[in-house]
Amino acid sequence: MASRSKARRAGPRRRRGGGSHPIDVHVGARIRLRRTLLGLSQERLGELIGLTFQQVQKYERGSNRVGASRLYDLSRVLDVPMSFFFEDMVEEAPAKQGKRKASEDRAEFDGGKAPIAKRETLELVRAYYRIDDTSVRQRVFDLIKTMSAASAA
Repeated sequence: MASRSKARRAGPRRRRGGGSHPIDVHVGARIRLRRTLLGLSQERLGELIGLTFQQVQKYERGSNRVGASRLYDLSRVLDVPMSFFFEDMVEEAPAKQGKRKASEDRAEFDGGKAPIAKRETLELVRAYYRIDDTSVRQRVFDLIKTMSAASAA
């Protein structure tokens, strides 16, 4: 009998040459951004949507693509519209992107183009909103604006 080849099981879609697709990396970074702003751990987010923290981690790295139904679940748990995950995305034609690794895509996202995604920024925003007194919070805001204007001059 001739042996029949088994059909390949579909896994996460990869770009030619390996690496994650930039859109998957971007969506993952937006998931991480919102999760961090809400003060949720990967484990807690996983519990809320019925996943392990490892799966959340893979989504955030962009190594696994987030399906539409899962994106819907994430938008509800993270209290954002589905469009949030695609905001600030730079549009490039896939053919012009060339071969890049997921780490290169993450480095570009983290480096200057999206300062809101940096851990330092996230921690600053979370600390800022933990200030209960609105007048104190406003003075901190004014101080930061003054300092940044002075350093720019």
